[in-house]
Amino acid sequence: MSGTAEARVRAAYAAIDAADRPEVWITLRPEAELVAEARDVDARTTAGERLPLAGLLLAVKNNVDVAGIRTTAACPGFGEVPTRDATAVARLRAAGALVLGATNLDQFATGLVGTRSPFGAVRDARRPDRISGGSSSGSAVAVALGLADLAIGTDTAGSGRVPAGLQGIVGIKPTLGVVPTDGLLPACPSWDAITVFARDLSTAELAAGIMAGGARAWPANTKLAAPSQPRVAYPDSLPGLSGEWRTAFERVIHALEDQGARTEPIPFEAFLDAARMLYESSLVAERYAAVGAYLDAQPEEPWPHGADPTVTAIVRSARTHSAHAYVADRVRLEALRTEALARLEGFDALVIPTAPRHPTLAEVEADPVGVNSLMGTYTNFCNLFDLSAVAVPAGAVCEADGEVSQFGVTVVAGAFEDAVAADVARRIEQPAEPPALLPRAAAPAAPHPQPWPVAAGARAVPLVVVGAHRRGQALVHELEELAAAWDGEVRTAPEYRMLALETRPQKPGLIRSDRGAELVGERWLLSPAALGEFLAELPRPMLLGRMRLVDGSECVGFACDAVAAAQSEDITDYRDWLAWQGR
Repeated sequence: MSGTAEARVRAAYAAIDAADRPEVWITLRPEAELVAEARDVDARTTAGERLPLAGLLLAVKNNVDVAGIRTTAACPGFGEVPTRDATAVARLRAAGALVLGATNLDQFATGLVGTRSPFGAVRDARRPDRISGGSSSGSAVAVALGLADLAIGTDTAGSGRVPAGLQGIVGIKPTLGVVPTDGLLPACPSWDAITVFARDLSTAELAAGIMAGGARAWPANTKLAAPSQPRVAYPDSLPGLSGEWRTAFERVIHALEDQGARTEPIPFEAFLDAARMLYESSLVAERYAAVGAYLDAQPEEPWPHGADPTVTAIVRSARTHSAHAYVADRVRLEALRTEALARLEGFDALVIPTAPRHPTLAEVEADPVGVNSLMGTYTNFCNLFDLSAVAVPAGAVCEADGEVSQFGVTVVAGAFEDAVAADVARRIEQPAEPPALLPRAAAPAAPHPQPWPVAAGARAVPLVVVGAHRRGQALVHELEELAAAWDGEVRTAPEYRMLALETRPQKPGLIRSDRGAELVGERWLLSPAALGEFLAELPRPMLLGRMRLVDGSECVGFACDAVAAAQSEDITDYRDWLAWQGR
């Protein structure tokens, strides 16, 4: 039974018992129920059904619907028992994931600390005196402890990134709307997103590609990768960071530079000003619109039996804002967005600390609003500006007091540039091991072979190149500038001959022939708009057309006109342009 979904479920429940972290869960499903589902997954995979998440264990934040589990948003008595899963949950389940249960959160997803819940403050996976980060606290800690392979979170102000940073795991915060939000209890409807946590980026991308799609449409010019030498911005000042955390951030920037990235500091005031607006302006009225009427109707009950007093105070204060103030603040926000995006013009991504430090539970108890506000310094602006983001672990920091904290950074990119953010994040990621006393509940998923937006419905056209546009060659920059993604080495069907064209730089040309050979090439993925731009700039004598590969599939590929072919040297016997060049 080793390696089966059933074995993973049984290991997970044993790990949950050993962890003794009841505050992680609001509802944990009965083991027997999950074992039955796992046996069904095992049977389907044995029968040959492709289930990319077969047997992976999923935890779901309790403001996202799971059929049969009351959606409380960490407020006892609130909500109903849904009869169907949220779309994001349903898609992961259909791919073979098994839902362990519903996780704890800052009540009504209002907080970045993970302590605002009558079900208990969720503690850090490694140091129980520290906060978990929120509001997706239980989801993040379930993954960090190795109790779940994947977890659904949500993100309005950073709830899908702050706990990832503090727990040493990955959090993907997609472009707003690309993951369907039906079945999500709103916090701020204009800026809510469903997110995913995993211990490594490959598994998180696999899940994101399954969750997303069919909601906000991907544009025809969706970027599918960052260039090999991306231009990366970072803040010219780092408010709230200690000396040790500043040093850790500087190490990340230097490591990117060592990999060929071009980095540059940018003024950060517009980002910080917008971050403050989420709670300190009339934009907070969206939280009242979401749950204010419910909180107003509730009798006063002593904590922790009723609503969280800090959350209630935040939501109720929001009812005092007028409609004209909200409109004015939206105008101000748009001005800040315009200024901030101008700062990012020409950059592929922005790299920032995910959180400024890792507070203790005692600090939050002493100053619940102040510490929470600090935690949103580098996250609050993201959804307000409609940006995509990936939070990844970036090593550990030894604090001045000798304590060791997980350090994380977030890679931010534009709307629909999720693949670019993930591509840069992959160069930074330093996966942290889960605490040694707990077994892993499951093996990690295999690396996802394509940019996750492609799996989620972003259109991509495969282009086969055999010469100067291959990686490391003279014209590869033309593909990188179009945000094309490398998709592996390929071989053509034995239907083509290769010619060395007299162009500058020198390029190969292919022609159809009954005396052809299998030729070595590479496949790249381009958006339809990028392919059109590439074709419009294609110089003579090059042509683009359908090309057959050795596996029988067809892609767009290069050819050349008959006149150039007649005047060029035939180099088919080399089978590989690089072999001919190195002759």
